[in-house]
Amino acid sequence: MPRPTGNKKSDKDFRSDKRSKSSADKPKRDSHEAESKRGTRGTGRNAPVRKSEPKPSDKPRRAPKSWEKKEDREDKTRGGFKRPGSTGKHLGRRRPEPVAKSNDGLMRLNRFLSNAGIASRRDADKLIELGLVKVNGKVVTELGMKVDPRVDIVKYDDKNLKPEKLQYVLLNKPKDYLTTSEDPLERKTVMHLIHDACKERVYPIGRLDRLTTGLLLFTNDGEMARRLTSPKNGFPKLYHVETLEKIRGEHIDAIREGLKLEEGFIKAEEISLVNGDPRQVGLRINSSKDKIIKAVFEHFKYTVKKVDRVMFASLTKRDLPRGRYRHLSETEVNFLKMIR
Repeated sequence: MPRPTGNKKSDKDFRSDKRSKSSADKPKRDSHEAESKRGTRGTGRNAPVRKSEPKPSDKPRRAPKSWEKKEDREDKTRGGFKRPGSTGKHLGRRRPEPVAKSNDGLMRLNRFLSNAGIASRRDADKLIELGLVKVNGKVVTELGMKVDPRVDIVKYDDKNLKPEKLQYVLLNKPKDYLTTSEDPLERKTVMHLIHDACKERVYPIGRLDRLTTGLLLFTNDGEMARRLTSPKNGFPKLYHVETLEKIRGEHIDAIREGLKLEEGFIKAEEISLVNGDPRQVGLRINSSKDKIIKAVFEHFKYTVKKVDRVMFASLTKRDLPRGRYRHLSETEVNFLKMIR
């Protein structure tokens, strides 16, 4: 049967239209696939996160304060803020200007007496209240008075006083030396070991038994001596104790918990064996009594062979042989003054 003619297309025309249509649609599909690939690129774990633009705030602006100037308000709308009357350079709290120290050379009278080696500042106040101190020939009883060491004449017990240079001498004390300035029996004292340390007269802080060895500090600073010997401050002291018998564990626990002896209550802040040796212990206490260490171990019927103070406050025996002394450094002195 013959195909109809006219406006109807032939099979050949249909095939050509189909080819042209597919060729025309192909680049569109390719471009669409490329766009879809580009759209999925960068959506992995390491892809950068796109930040959305901030939306304008719909909140109404507040009315300006009376103290705000026009330029202040403009600054605030731009994201900054200036305090009233400020230049905008400093937005935080202003630091106070340092106060210039006075260089008039004056010092309190109690400090003058302490530097002269008479007494601590607290005890010097008592001497002043008793009327035992004269300044330029007049009795002074007023606390807090200041003197000029360069021109004022200060007398105590009818003797002119001069502020001495403060000295701090650390000694590694050997055995068989008494911790005293003078001995009526003329036995060896610790003062014989430091007689050439300084021209100022210094005194030992605290005491060590004749057979006890270790660190002993000397000074003419009365205030420092009072602070280091006061039980309230609790400066740590570390001792190395050696006995003839083995020390039992329950006795170490008892010393750690505290004992009440004739010399008073004693409690070790820390106590442990030295290198695992049951005949040697190291203990840290805050007591200033010189014979309390030996009394603790004699309480448990131990024979004490050696007591050695290896640390006093923050000072140690490093590079200090037995029987020798050294002067404290400025750093060590400042550290002792800072401890409360």
